[in-house]
Amino acid sequence: MTETTTKPRAPRKRVEKAAAEPRFIKITLVRSLVGHPGSQRLVARGLGLRKLQSRVVRPATPEIMGMVRKISHVLKVEATEKP
Repeated sequence: MTETTTKPRAPRKRVEKAAAEPRFIKITLVRSLVGHPGSQRLVARGLGLRKLQSRVVRPATPEIMGMVRKISHVLKVEATEKP
C-alpha cells in the first residue's frame, strides 16, 4: 500500500459579522383586497393593514418578507432605517 500524506489544514479564520442595524420596511396597502382570496386578506390583516392607504413599519425578517411577497400586487414597500 502506498502512504499518502496530506498537509495539515490551517484553521479557518472566523469572519466576525458587524453588528448589523436591523432593517425595517414601510408597507402601504394601495389596492383593495375585495375579490382576492381569503388567505390574502388574512395575510394583510396579519401585517396589520386594515384599510386602504394604511401604513405599518415592520422588521425585514424572512417571515414578513414572505407575507409581503404573497400580496405584493396590492402593496407598496419602501425600505427605511428606523421605525
